[in-house]
Amino acid sequence: MKLRKIVLFIILLVAFGAWAQEAEKDSIQDKPERPAFESSYIIDNPTNILFNKNTLEILMSHRFGTINGGTNDLAGFWAPANIRIAASYAVHDRVTIGFGTTKFDRLQDFNWKFKLIEQTRSGKIPVSVSYYGNFVIDARPKENFALEQHRYSYFNQLIIAKRFSRNFSMQIAPSISHYNLVEQRLRNDKFAVSLGGRYKVSPQTAVLFDYTQPFTHHLDGTGLNSYPRPGISLGVEFATSGHAFQLFISNYDGIVPQKNIMFNQNDFFNGDYLIGFNITRKYNF
Repeated sequence: MKLRKIVLFIILLVAFGAWAQEAEKDSIQDKPERPAFESSYIIDNPTNILFNKNTLEILMSHRFGTINGGTNDLAGFWAPANIRIAASYAVHDRVTIGFGTTKFDRLQDFNWKFKLIEQTRSGKIPVSVSYYGNFVIDARPKENFALEQHRYSYFNQLIIAKRFSRNFSMQIAPSISHYNLVEQRLRNDKFAVSLGGRYKVSPQTAVLFDYTQPFTHHLDGTGLNSYPRPGISLGVEFATSGHAFQLFISNYDGIVPQKNIMFNQNDFFNGDYLIGFNITRKYNF
């Protein structure tokens, strides 16, 4: 009897050990997938990335003039340039708030981002989902507006991202932009979808692409591509653990998303593109 109890105890111990190892293996597999992107932006659009709590990110964005914009501006380098300087702070692992100021139209943007779903290494959750929104104030002199409310615009975007492999990640992001004041033939709201991706060619270097297609028709019934033009951007990214530098060409010069989606008239395939760069720096507290 005593021998049977010992054998039964050993069998249960082995079974429990095997179960514990399997549970440990499953828990490792179900850890969150590594980040799909290095920066909180992929050229002109926010990514799904949120940093750890108490992380401060400083972002500097620069857009030169269009390459074909003049005969004596050195491919846009001497033309008027648009600049945005911004900061965002992670108040929680899943919540980031920020503020930015942009040169063109003196736009002041208050923005926020929430992490809703996180991709797991096991594939049980196949994608990451984040929400990004902003509220923008046009700070030009008051004679530009009949009403104070005409200064305001809004942007809401759902970002669905997936890290397919160590080197390749993509995201698709439907959005809605709203302006309180637009030209007579335009709608106040415009729906768009953005598609962006990154392919790493080395541990610190990646190739980027970013495409945004607006869809809403105008009030006069004109086609999808007459106004505004879709956004097309191609670039490279150099990243370390603390910063990322993106150098690219793009036909977007507005920097703030709803400005580009609602009003862009630059045709990429007609030579209306410019050179730009984004620089981000993270500080952990």
